[in-house]
Amino acid sequence: MTGSTVLQARGLSMLYGDKHALVRAVDEVDLIVPAGQSLAVMGPSGCGKSSLLYLLGGLQRPTDGQVWLADRRIDTMSERALARLRRDNLGFVFQSFHLMDELTAVENVELAALLAGRSPGRARKRAMYLLDRVGLADRARHLPSALSGGQRQRVAIARALSNEPLVVLADEPTGNLDSAATLDVLRLFEELRTAGQTLVVVTHDPRIAAVADRVIAMRDGAFVDDNRLASTVAGTLYDGWR
Repeated sequence: MTGSTVLQARGLSMLYGDKHALVRAVDEVDLIVPAGQSLAVMGPSGCGKSSLLYLLGGLQRPTDGQVWLADRRIDTMSERALARLRRDNLGFVFQSFHLMDELTAVENVELAALLAGRSPGRARKRAMYLLDRVGLADRARHLPSALSGGQRQRVAIARALSNEPLVVLADEPTGNLDSAATLDVLRLFEELRTAGQTLVVVTHDPRIAAVADRVIAMRDGAFVDDNRLASTVAGTLYDGWR
C-alpha cells in the first residue's frame, strides 16, 4: 500500500465561538498523507495542531471540508460507523497517556485488539510482542502507577499499534516527559518510521521532526510551510540527544 493515499483532508475548517468572537482553529486545510509516510505538524501552542489531529481522526466534526481515510469519507459517517472505523483503522497516542489505571501494561495494550474483535489469545500474543518491541516485556504485568512517564508513553504507543492500524495519530507525545523519556520515545518513533508505519504527529517540539519524512508548519489554523528540509534543521537539534 506504500505510496497510495491513506489519509486526506480537503478544505478542512473548524470554527469555535460565535460571530462576535469567532475562532478559526483550523482554516481551510488541504492535506494528503501517503501510506508509509511519517508526518510532523509543528507550531506553537494554540495554533490548531490538536484540533487538526482530532478532525483527521474523527474525534471531532469539521465546520466545513472533508476527511477521507483510505477510500472512505469519514466526516459524514454516523457516530456508530465512525467509532467502528476508528477502532479498526486508527491508533491514538495522547500527551497524557490515557491508560486505564486498574489494568496492567499488557491488559492496556491488548484492550484495543479485543475491542476490534481479536480473540483473547491473539490479542495477548500481539500485546506481548509489542511490549517487547518497545522494550517493556519485563513490565508487562505492572500497573501504570508502577511505571515511569516514559514507560507509560511507550505502553500507550504499543496500545496504539495493537489493532494494526492504517494510521497512528499522536498528539504532543513527548509533552509530559523528561529528557531521558523523550529520547526513548523519539527513538521508538524513528523505528516506526523505518518500519513503514503511517504516522501523523502534532508537536511544538522540533526534535520530533528529526524522525519524520515530512514536516509542515502551522500557524493560526493554517499551514504556512511544507518543507522536508525542515527536518534537517530539527535533526541538528536532535543530534545532541542521541
